[in-house]
Amino acid sequence: MGIIALIIIGAAAGYLATRFMKIKANMVTTIAIGIGGALIGGLILRGLLTVMGWMSGFVGAVLGAMLLIWLWQTYGRK
Repeated sequence: MGIIALIIIGAAAGYLATRFMKIKANMVTTIAIGIGGALIGGLILRGLLTVMGWMSGFVGAVLGAMLLIWLWQTYGRK
């Protein structure tokens, strides 16, 4: 997956994840969360990507971003 695709998918995944987790974050943080989530989700769900196509990669990116938000809320804001 190219860098541009990672940024676009990461931005969309970060946006959805911040809405699902009901947090308010600025655009840069949202994109960073999404890109980080895309990396995590991409590593975790790489096997599904080969079986089910690109949609599983997007689902993995959203789940990874939600995991990062949870970790940030649990351990980061102290």
